[in-house]
Amino acid sequence: MKKIILILTAIVATANLVTAQNDNTRQQENNNRQQENNNREQQENSNRHENTVEPVKTNLYIRERMTVGLKIGANFSNVYDSKGQDFQADSKMGLALGGFVSIPLIRYIGIQPELLYSQKGFHGTGSFLGSNYDFTRTTNYLDIPIFFAFKPSPFLTLLVGPQYSYLLNQKDVFTNATTSIEQEKGFENDNIRRNTLCFVMGFDVNISHVALGARVGWDVQNNNGDGTSTTPRYKNEWAQFTLGYRFYYY
Repeated sequence: MKKIILILTAIVATANLVTAQNDNTRQQENNNRQQENNNREQQENSNRHENTVEPVKTNLYIRERMTVGLKIGANFSNVYDSKGQDFQADSKMGLALGGFVSIPLIRYIGIQPELLYSQKGFHGTGSFLGSNYDFTRTTNYLDIPIFFAFKPSPFLTLLVGPQYSYLLNQKDVFTNATTSIEQEKGFENDNIRRNTLCFVMGFDVNISHVALGARVGWDVQNNNGDGTSTTPRYKNEWAQFTLGYRFYYY
């Protein structure tokens, strides 16, 4: 009888031990599943945080990062006579193409030099000896503005500064009812001013890597260096609109 009781006691103890082991195993499996769920939720939250915060971070720090970019757009140019003579012309559209470097000095202040191929000029019409004529002048410049940049927000840059313009060549087209004359000049031995100082101001709207730019500018000097009457005396004025792309550097 005692042996039977001992055997039954051993069987019950063994059963309890197996049950406890199974319970521990199930608890461990539940803990593992809970940990996996927690890790998955943390990863999803991290991904959502990166997707929503990173673009904002990029825009917030654009003011403190050096950028190099390319841009292309159009000039809408005309001319005027600062001496008040009777010289009237219509505006003309031309190409603006080049690059720029934005160099931060402090968070809100920087400098932005640019290098541009810039077409300017004017268009005019009139009448001579009873015959109507059409005259278009296209002047191709190498423009180098040096801007003082003020950045009140990550999305806006205000620009103002001097510009050096070098006249590459000039093309004139004269047309009337019977004749069309086209002439291109290189100015090797001409009195026309090739080096001109200008004043430019404008702004850039910054959207991630994209920069939408607008400028207005005026020549400070007349086009003719010695004031001869072989060509009209005038100064260029223009509005410029461009689309650019920035490359960020830390």
